[in-house]
Amino acid sequence: MLDRSSSECSSMQSTWHALSEAAAAAALQVEPRQGLNAAQVAERRAQHGRNALPEPPPRSMVSLAAHQFRSPLIYLLLAAALLALALGHARDAGVILLVVLVNAAIGTVQEGRAERSMSALRRLAALQVRVLRDGQEQALPAADLVPGDVLLLAAGDAVGADARLMECAQLQVAEATLTGESAPVAKALGPLPEAHGLADRHNMVFAGTQVSAGRGRALVVAIGPHTEVGGIARLTSAAVEPPTPLEQRLARLGRALVVAALALFVLVLLLGLWRQLPLSLVLMVAISQMVSMVPEGLPVAMTIALAVGMQRMAARGALIRRLSAVETLGSTTTICSDKTGTLTRNEMTAVALWLPTGQRLSVQGSGYAPVGAVEGSEQAQVQTLLRAALLCNDAELLPPEEGERNTWQVLGDPTEGALLVLAAKAGLDLAAERNQARRRAELPFDSETQMMATLHADGGVWIKGAPEAVLGLCPPAARASALAAAAQLAGQALRVLAFARVAADALEDWEALRGRAQLLGLVGQIDPPRDEARAAVAECQRAGIRVLMVTGDHKLTGLAIARQLGIAGPDSRALDGQELACLNEGELQELLPEVAVFARVQPAQKLRIVEALQARGEVVAMTGDGVNDAPALARADVGVAMGLSGTEVAKSAAKIVVTDDNFASIVGAVEQGRVVYGNLKKLILYLFATSLAEVLLLLLALMSGLPLPLAAVQILWINLVTEGTVTVNLVMDPPDGDEMRRRPVPRNDRLLSPELLRRVALMTPLIAGLSFAWFAWRLSQGADETLVRTETFTLLAMCQWFNVLNCQSATRSALRLGLLRNPWLLGGLSLSVLLQAAVLYWTPLATLFHTQALPAPTLLQMLVVASVVLLAEEGRKAWARRHTGAAGA
Repeated sequence: MLDRSSSECSSMQSTWHALSEAAAAAALQVEPRQGLNAAQVAERRAQHGRNALPEPPPRSMVSLAAHQFRSPLIYLLLAAALLALALGHARDAGVILLVVLVNAAIGTVQEGRAERSMSALRRLAALQVRVLRDGQEQALPAADLVPGDVLLLAAGDAVGADARLMECAQLQVAEATLTGESAPVAKALGPLPEAHGLADRHNMVFAGTQVSAGRGRALVVAIGPHTEVGGIARLTSAAVEPPTPLEQRLARLGRALVVAALALFVLVLLLGLWRQLPLSLVLMVAISQMVSMVPEGLPVAMTIALAVGMQRMAARGALIRRLSAVETLGSTTTICSDKTGTLTRNEMTAVALWLPTGQRLSVQGSGYAPVGAVEGSEQAQVQTLLRAALLCNDAELLPPEEGERNTWQVLGDPTEGALLVLAAKAGLDLAAERNQARRRAELPFDSETQMMATLHADGGVWIKGAPEAVLGLCPPAARASALAAAAQLAGQALRVLAFARVAADALEDWEALRGRAQLLGLVGQIDPPRDEARAAVAECQRAGIRVLMVTGDHKLTGLAIARQLGIAGPDSRALDGQELACLNEGELQELLPEVAVFARVQPAQKLRIVEALQARGEVVAMTGDGVNDAPALARADVGVAMGLSGTEVAKSAAKIVVTDDNFASIVGAVEQGRVVYGNLKKLILYLFATSLAEVLLLLLALMSGLPLPLAAVQILWINLVTEGTVTVNLVMDPPDGDEMRRRPVPRNDRLLSPELLRRVALMTPLIAGLSFAWFAWRLSQGADETLVRTETFTLLAMCQWFNVLNCQSATRSALRLGLLRNPWLLGGLSLSVLLQAAVLYWTPLATLFHTQALPAPTLLQMLVVASVVLLAEEGRKAWARRHTGAAGA
């Protein structure tokens, strides 16, 4: 019986490939032809548990709601509510608490909708596998596998656990989700050196991968958390998710508000004592000013702004799993993108031919659709070369189904599929050629020989394989020029295959063919870049965003594609996993500015790349689709998983899921993120200019010895009604059109940036000064104090109506933008005007808010005075346009 403990088995996880087949079977105490019996299965399941990955508990609605309260701004509002309640201002306290609860409810609903409850455990449990037990083939859930089970593998099967191969025939496994290698990996038997890395363990198959061709039999050596997938899952859970830039900025803003509120409290207290006012009155005024310092509408408006951004991104193919990721994506400075399927089409394409005469011919068209021309296709040599590519081939090219356009598919190895497409482009009838020259025998592709040969009814042996291997079968005279041509093609990052023919009636072994092969030529293939990816990369660069390629392919291949896309320049470097492992952190930091491509990197190295970029102050978006991408996706500021090809592990680790696997969709989401952040800055500008204007107005009255210019309920009305009707609408502003021509927002950017503070420094004194001047002037005329307060209250509201128009853009004239640009804002302003009229002229509200009806001439005079707020900001914008050349916000 198997007496090895789970920890002992796990310690052998990295050495199974170094054992022979017999040694592996002996270690697991199993007969590969019989499999385990029922008693062995029960014992091993009791010892090792089920073949499942540990799943984090789903986030409950309670935890989602609690997350909404983790903000210094919310803490300050709660403290203000408690102070108001302690002073007997229950109405004020209730309103503030209502604002906080509304904010939490909106955030909870939005994040609850986006939460993806799918997990790797469910995916694995639903997977069905074929095993040999008690000498009989059985189909069972992958979760029931135990160490020592004999897996039966065929094309199309998913691999349910890590296993050591016992038998294989033309077995190829797609391992892109684990290693990042875009092409299926040919498997073989026999022990390998212990030092071999994961991608080079050709005698192993791994959980989470899929058989693309051939068949095999393998012994399960690791299940659940002890698989390579399980190791990556542990890395993912250990990766600490950093706070988003928005969360960091809100924390800084909250701390600043606390300091400012305390300073204001002390200032008001000193002024009141200086004027010898009653202490109780001074304390009430001081605390009310502290509450006024807090923009109550900010949390709700920010949450709505992010939710609007989430909806706009979803319309462009990006599903947001965490609300704050909307803004973070807009602040991105570096995008680490996978190559295969994201930047490229994930469709191998033959692009170049080389003939033994020295001719190099080009091939047009890309993808699997057989559309395009083959240069020189009328030549007999080209026809013979392409016939070899067609006949020495196990793939199938499937035409589009009825009603579909240009959706050709390949069944089998993508490399072989590209050869079929090449033959079809040259005019060969695939079915007719194969029927005429039926296959009689074959030497299947082997990772050691790196070749494949087929014998056909027409008496010819067709050979395909790596150039060095195929040329080894040819006479020496044919080798030198062909090797030079192969090196030249490989230097352009093309995957090169050589083809040869031997006139023979039998096919026994490779030695019988040596020296007899006639070289037919070379074919170079590449996975072509997506057409839209080039434009998307260029747009990123205009926006100040650096794009890095992180790929499982060879670094020369990655570098060539990166140069085609504009990611890499002539002097850019590519680093592979081995080179990266040799660098310490200081050396890596020094090389990062020069590197455009990271190739053949391990999961822990992807995590290291992300952390190295973040150490340089970068806001990093990491894209990925495989299990191997999950730790880096979790650690990145924004993890972006692929919706079509992405594994559930990757989607669970990411904050954003791109539904069409397209890099251009990521760039579109970045633009929307910048729109959201721009609208948040507009909102903050408006709220702070307004709040500070109220504070300054009351301070001026205190310092000048005049009565208070506003009643407490009037301040509450302005904060909740006048502001509230337009703030939420302001975040609905459409894009300005130049978002992707601006530089990324620095990680240490403040929500109240120096630019915003300069604008506040103009708006706040102007609004407060106009309101105070009117108040003092009307009192000097002997007007009734209640009437003057009503006029000042209304004038302050009018100033804010004009000021919200100012906040739509930093440089564009509000008169040119117009209200029709944002119908939501037009509606909010109209509602605010109607509500202000109601509080003046509807007796129940007028009584509650201590107002009097104002005659039309007075309202007109006040409107002219309030318009100075708009005119002054228009003058500043004109000056800014003249001196900076800016045309937009």
